[in-house]
Amino acid sequence: MAISEINDKSLAASAVNLASSTVTGILPEANTVATLSPGNNLVINGAMKVAQRSASETGLGAASGYFTLDRWRMAATATAGRFTMTQDADGPNGISANCLKLDCTTADTSIAAGENLILQHRFEGQNLQRIGNGVAGAKQITVSFYVKANAAFTFGCELYNNDNTRQMTKLFATTTGWVRHELTFPADVDDGSSPFDDDNATSLALGFWLHAGATYTGGTLETAFANVTSANRAAGISSFFSSTDNNFFITGVQLEVGPVATPFEHLSYGEDSALCKRYYEKSYGVGSAPATSDYLGTENWSVNSEGNGNAIIRPSFTVEKRAAPTIVGYQATGTSGSWNYERSGASGTGSVTFDRIGANGSRAYVPIGANWASAYLFGHWTADAEL
Repeated sequence: MAISEINDKSLAASAVNLASSTVTGILPEANTVATLSPGNNLVINGAMKVAQRSASETGLGAASGYFTLDRWRMAATATAGRFTMTQDADGPNGISANCLKLDCTTADTSIAAGENLILQHRFEGQNLQRIGNGVAGAKQITVSFYVKANAAFTFGCELYNNDNTRQMTKLFATTTGWVRHELTFPADVDDGSSPFDDDNATSLALGFWLHAGATYTGGTLETAFANVTSANRAAGISSFFSSTDNNFFITGVQLEVGPVATPFEHLSYGEDSALCKRYYEKSYGVGSAPATSDYLGTENWSVNSEGNGNAIIRPSFTVEKRAAPTIVGYQATGTSGSWNYERSGASGTGSVTFDRIGANGSRAYVPIGANWASAYLFGHWTADAEL
């Protein structure tokens, strides 16, 4: 399928006249303006390959969180609209076989002031230091992505500086075919005293505004980074919840330093998966969602219980986590909060408790009903250290 390309410099700086945007038929991989070097893309899982939690979830919209594709968070506030979120095999040829799809299942046309729906990707401050934000010599940021929808919409792409409460949003248009948008955000020198924190917390959020009430749409878009005025964050956007006919597709998301959008940076599945596991990891196999029945993929331990009847093991993570994660255990049947055990004369399930949790692993213990007894433990776990 042919892919069009839109550069935000063709949009008027003030009114952002989307009707006058130039759409060309040039494939994005033909871009030879800049040389791509490994590590240009600060977005993790921009090709929408990895979906450890689930490939599809229905009835979303009542709460915010991570539901399907790794590193992609849905922020939803006070809306009656509902949607299905799916890893879909309909990506643009030559970019990714996969995309993130949102399907509106319940419309919301009576929009209250405080409503919003935002697709987000959050970044650790220590990964953003090359931008030099807030001081002399700060660099521009370019966001590029491939998008399509069931009809023509106007949505917003926002960079939100969480450390210093500053933001800027640019509008983009959808068509029924895949289009690459390239949006360059100006350097934010601010007052010379507002760099991104050099730590493992959220410093920057990339957000795609898909629905909002007057609290966020009642003003005018900023033309440079500015201290946050809520009414200026999503002025001029359409509503994804306007009809149950609506679908939104996105993939090939890239955020890089500088004024030029380079070709999308392709990583192997193994590379994408390892990067995602810093934030979320499961013991389940690739095709098994947490809390489902999966005996073949369980982790197994042969241990001896101690004097209080607890069998103790020390699960390890394959990738160091961003921070000490929240760990949940599951029986082989998918029931949360316990593991299976077998010992001489008995078998059953016991409540699993995780403690001494660190970035590389934890301790876990399960009561098996006998002291100093040999036992066989098996079960699953998830470890969540998301931003």
